[in-house]
Amino acid sequence: MKLITKQIERQLESYPIYSQEESGDQAKVICKFFAPIGSYKWYVLEVERVDDDYRFFGLVVNNYGDRELGYLMLSELESVRLPMGLGIERDTSFEITELHKLN
Repeated sequence: MKLITKQIERQLESYPIYSQEESGDQAKVICKFFAPIGSYKWYVLEVERVDDDYRFFGLVVNNYGDRELGYLMLSELESVRLPMGLGIERDTSFEITELHKLN
């Protein structure tokens, strides 16, 4: 599965790194990635282009429900290999929402 589509690229252009710094829990979440095995989720709030890659800033939720804000490269997500040959996927039904509305 392609993690970044042209439509998501266009949406991300509106949210460069630090653009939502003052928004707090009202910050917009642009897209969601997840591990189909386990329960890791990555929610992207801001992005910057780095050569042929993207640096995301967002929220990661681990298998225990712990939440942490931080940076992640698209290439890192694309390189993850899970059991049975699975990789990280994009939630195709995810719609832009505010950070505080995530469950």
